[in-house]
Amino acid sequence: MTWTANIMVEVRFTQAFKRRLKALSKRYRQIQQDIQPIIDELQNGQFIGDQISGTDFTVFKVRAKNSDIPTGKSGGYRLIYQLVSPLCVLLLLIYAKSEQTDVSLEEIDDAINKA
Repeated sequence: MTWTANIMVEVRFTQAFKRRLKALSKRYRQIQQDIQPIIDELQNGQFIGDQISGTDFTVFKVRAKNSDIPTGKSGGYRLIYQLVSPLCVLLLLIYAKSEQTDVSLEEIDDAINKA
């Protein structure tokens, strides 16, 4: 008999993430649907993306496609999240790659400190 636990990882949102998401959703109508698969993966315990070095925390950056601009993931969104524990993820920041090339370590640390 095999038994598999279906443990859901809690995904929380910072105020900065919510603010940016709201601003982006005014321009990009599909943003909720575009980032939902990433949130689903995180909830399933799959910590995807590239780990960001240079910060004292376990932080990842993951790409999401932008259905409103069909240029692939390169022109999509970037989600920055912190792995708080194996059962808790904190979505820190989101930005559109077409509007912002990168996010600074200071912005990441600032978002973590405010959370």
